Amino acid sequence: MCAESVRPRFDILGIGNAIVDVVAPVHEAFLSRHGMRKGAMTLIAAADADRIYAAMPPGQETSGGSAANTCAVAAHLGARAAYLGKVADDQLGRVFRHDISSVGVHHPTRPLAGGAPTARCLILVTPDGQRTMNTFLGACINFDEEDIDIAVVSDAAVTYLEGYLFDPPAAQRAFRKAAAAAHSAGRRVALSLSDPFCVDRHRAAFRDLVAADVDILFANEAEVCSLYERNEFEAAVSHARQDVTLACLTRSEQGSLVVSGADIIEVPPVPTEVIDTTGAGDAYAAGFLTGLTAGRTLAQCGQLGSIAAAEVISHYGARPQRDLRGETLALGS
Repeated sequence: MCAESVRPRFDILGIGNAIVDVVAPVHEAFLSRHGMRKGAMTLIAAADADRIYAAMPPGQETSGGSAANTCAVAAHLGARAAYLGKVADDQLGRVFRHDISSVGVHHPTRPLAGGAPTARCLILVTPDGQRTMNTFLGACINFDEEDIDIAVVSDAAVTYLEGYLFDPPAAQRAFRKAAAAAHSAGRRVALSLSDPFCVDRHRAAFRDLVAADVDILFANEAEVCSLYERNEFEAAVSHARQDVTLACLTRSEQGSLVVSGADIIEVPPVPTEVIDTTGAGDAYAAGFLTGLTAGRTLAQCGQLGSIAAAEVISHYGARPQRDLRGETLALGS
């Protein structure tokens, strides 16, 4: 892609499902009683959302969604972030807009008037730190090409696309429109695969998007293996290397790999007590992209991703509770 000639207004623009997250601790028996597959993200109807919410213990409620979390963490790290995602013109929608704006993220998307309510994700965290997500998409499914703000896309160094948004055909067209606008402006496009179950549903479309429109791919081991239908991680890495300029592949306690052409940079994890893995991949992407848009080396970008992810998984919720700017500014000095 052509080089960036003018410093953009935003470092990162996220595009994804605008969701209010509700995170609560539960025991394994809770998942069994409600027929949930541990560790999975399941799309649910409004009635199921009401039923599960009523049965959950008290939880933490924040504006969320994968790309929204990435933008919020990036803003916390000092990046200039913007976000496009659809909420309804209702109480939860207003909570979402206020919350994400209060952390410094620009959110210009017009709310949905009438129709489905604002989405919510009910995140159940078992004692081992694993999260099981039940998502009612609500107004999210109304995000389409008309919601792509070309001026904002053109003024962002990296447009970051959330795989969870990929289900509706209108959203897939919106991704293509955003990618075309970003590349026309000489910017870069990143994609998070989000979940192997998302990839399973739309593998061919994801493969086409990655090969044609994505510069930077974020995925964990299961997601990238699902994308390329390979059981061996090394084989999936080889495929990713051919499709994208950069691949950032996380492997939980084994850290991550940053793949750039023939180069593979191994990034160790930052030791921490695992309380809640919600948002780990989102935070890693935030740290990596914050470093990348600030001109850091790829190794430093990976370290920033690991620092952010480790902080987020050390407590409940997907947002940092500790000021990380001092640590990130000192990195490599």
